[in-house]
Amino acid sequence: MALRHKVRVLKLVQMPDHTHHSTVTCKRGQLSAFSRDYTSIFAKEYNQAFGLRGSVLETPFSSALKRSDKDIRTNLIYLDNNPVERKLTTRAEDYRWNYLAYAQSDHPFSEKIVLRKASMPLRRALDSVKRMHSKGRFLGYCFLKNLFSSISTKREREQLIDFIISTYSIIEHQEAISYFGDYQKELLAAHATKGSEYEISETFIGKDDKWYSCFTNILLEKGMCKDVHEVLTMPIPEKQRLFDLLRRETMAPWRQIAAYLHLPVERIC
Repeated sequence: MALRHKVRVLKLVQMPDHTHHSTVTCKRGQLSAFSRDYTSIFAKEYNQAFGLRGSVLETPFSSALKRSDKDIRTNLIYLDNNPVERKLTTRAEDYRWNYLAYAQSDHPFSEKIVLRKASMPLRRALDSVKRMHSKGRFLGYCFLKNLFSSISTKREREQLIDFIISTYSIIEHQEAISYFGDYQKELLAAHATKGSEYEISETFIGKDDKWYSCFTNILLEKGMCKDVHEVLTMPIPEKQRLFDLLRRETMAPWRQIAAYLHLPVERIC
């Protein structure tokens, strides 16, 4: 969608319940069309994969125009630090889904792929990704589920994830880095900055997103589900039972538990 709408992406951050991106466009209409199209495709894929209906994203996107170099740097630092601010990691570059580490390596979270040592399933998966990318097709939920089902080891799964990200990424890392001078100075800026909201509108139901992984671990360990996505299709009474369980097991804000379970607030007993 970025290529189609001529939108240049300097940063992209995927969080447990929202995304951020810093983009360069000539007209606001380009940004609107880009955001509309990629979110609608995501929502369609998401609902189709998990048997859901209706809206996935709660509100239209918000944007903040940045013109000066200082404002742009501040914005880029905010995106780098969003997972740090929400306590998902202690260093910005250690969070895979802000893609910061991919500015320096095409496999920052895995071993370099050596084809002669790779398993046959991994080789087939790599070929499938290359083929889809060459055709300009995105990788949907069902495709990814089938792709990873054949990979038996964590080592090769991590290699495949890095390969997909590096193959499909259109993030212009070098332009983002140019606002700081070099990559190490960008890291220094991220480490030295608290990372407050910087005029970016976010709805906070709890400033600590580490709870999301905590909830998942509890449900998996107790055998409440085999895949966290099963929670999405559970009936409301079952979600209410899980809500009570997570409240007993954790000190998390009740709104954050409800959001994790996709449980309407009015249905909480």
